[in-house]
Parts: sequence; structure tokens; C-alpha cells
Amino acid sequence: MGALRSLTVTQQVGLLFVTLFGLLSLVTIVAFSRTFREGTPERQAALDRFRRELRPVWATAVLFWIAWASGALVSTLLFGVVSFLALREFVTLTHTRRGDHRSLLLAFFVVLPLQYVLVGSRFFNLFTVFIPVYVFLAIPVLSALANDPQRFLERTAKIQWGITVTVYGMSHAPALLLLDLPNYEGRGAFLVLYFVAVVASAHIAQLLTARRLRRRPVARAISRWFSWQSWLAGVGVGGVVGLLLYWATPFKPLPAVAMGMIAGGTGLLGEFVMQALKRDAGVRSWSGKASVTGAVGLLDRVAPLCFAAPVFFHAVRWYFGV
Repeated sequence: MGALRSLTVTQQVGLLFVTLFGLLSLVTIVAFSRTFREGTPERQAALDRFRRELRPVWATAVLFWIAWASGALVSTLLFGVVSFLALREFVTLTHTRRGDHRSLLLAFFVVLPLQYVLVGSRFFNLFTVFIPVYVFLAIPVLSALANDPQRFLERTAKIQWGITVTVYGMSHAPALLLLDLPNYEGRGAFLVLYFVAVVASAHIAQLLTARRLRRRPVARAISRWFSWQSWLAGVGVGGVVGLLLYWATPFKPLPAVAMGMIAGGTGLLGEFVMQALKRDAGVRSWSGKASVTGAVGLLDRVAPLCFAAPVFFHAVRWYFGV
């Protein structure tokens, strides 16, 4: 640990990504080697699902590396592209009418880029209220000007909610990279890795616990795997992983546990809500393939992060008073 602290910030973050890509390469090689072994159809199907799950993990790791290596401007642009694709996918899953075109144009070409400009400029106080206050008022006004009252409230609420999740929520991820915390300058990549690790660990723990315990789900029509017992297990694992990674964060051990539980718990709730959206849209399983709606499963990957990122971001700011 002393040798690690003796490295410069750039060397520490570089070592972080070397370790991350090394572990991913090892897991990928092991998964690829197992494809040559004979097994039951169920085992082969599980292996295929695992290999598909590795693709977004690789994509996320590469995205974070490019974001850190390229600086604040490129990182905000990259996350902006992810928000654009996620919002586009969300729109394909919801019912819109011709009268919503003005609001959608505002969302894609004004709200989204302006939100990320505010993030990149580090206007954190303004970017946290821009969408919840000003955009929420502008969207229904534009929709009303289209002179189409049919299902007006439902259509407007869907657009507002889509912007909140895919733009407002996702924009807090690059904001973590840009936070100036005491004695933590230039180490935002570690904080983002901590955040992603606890959310992913909580998600895996929740699924494994649900399959093993098989308790009565909270809402069977939405998800067969979400129960309060499995959710608590996920929250607990998020706290444990947060404790194991506290050395990479600006937190002390106990706050690291609390932050891990907060991020893990809200991420699981975000995944649960996204399951409800999929059921409403008639999409049962995207599995990385295009559906009749045009969705390709990006929302499945980013929904936990979109829900957890704003809560985690504001919890960090509150803790440090910045």
C-alpha cells in the first residue's frame, strides 16, 4: 500500500486500468476456452449468456478509460452519446404522437447537450436543477402548443421521465470524474470505479440470492427475482464491496460501507423499475438483440447506474460539503 501511495496520481489511475483490463482479459480467455468443452444444453446456454454479459462490461471499461485519458471535454461527450442512445431507445419503447415532436426535438438537441455542457463546465448547482425545474416546465408547454390533448398527461410524463433517467441520471457519472474533493484531486476515476463496482456487485448478489432463496417476489407481474430479502442481500454486498474498496476512495471505512449500500440499493431499485417499463412495452427479454421496438438492451445496462448516480453524487457532495 505504501508503494502504491508513492506513485503519482496518473500512475495510480494507469495501474487501476491495467489491473481492470488484465482481469477482464483473464475472465474472457477462461470463458472462451470453456466453449470447446462439451456440456449440457443448459450449461452451454448459461455460458452463452455469460459471454454476452462480458461485452457490455468490456464496453463500459473502455468507455471509462477513454473518458479518463481524454480529459473532461471528451469524457462528457462520450457520456452524452450514451445518454443520446439510451434516450432514443427509451422513446422506441413508449407511445408518442405527432404532437410530441417538438418536445422530443427539445430533449435530444437542446436539453441533452446543454446538460452535458453544464457538467463539463462544472456548474454543478445549475446542472442539478436544470432538468427537474426548467425542463419539466418547458416540456408540457411545447406539447400543449401542438394542439393535441389526446393522452396529454401520459405522453408528457413519459417524455419527462425518459429525460430524467437517461439524461439527468446518466450525466451524474461524468460529474463524479470532475468533483474536486479534499485531498483527492485527479482521482475521480477511482471514485467512478468504486461506484460501478458496488452497483454491479449488488446486482449480481441480488440475482444469486433470489434464485437460491426463491422467496415470494414483491411484484410477480414485473419481476420474479425481486424480493425484499434479495434486495437486502444486494445492499449488504454493496456495503461489503464498498468496505473492500475504501482505500481507493476519499471515504473512511464506515462511510465507504454506507456509500456502497446507498449506491447498491438505489441501483437495484432502478433495475426493478426498468423491468416494469419492459413489461409495459411488451419486451420480455432483450438479450442483446434488437426487438420489434428497435431496442437493443442499452437501457438494461445503464438503468441501475442512471438511478444510483444522482443519489451517490449528491451523497458525496453532502458528505464533503462541496
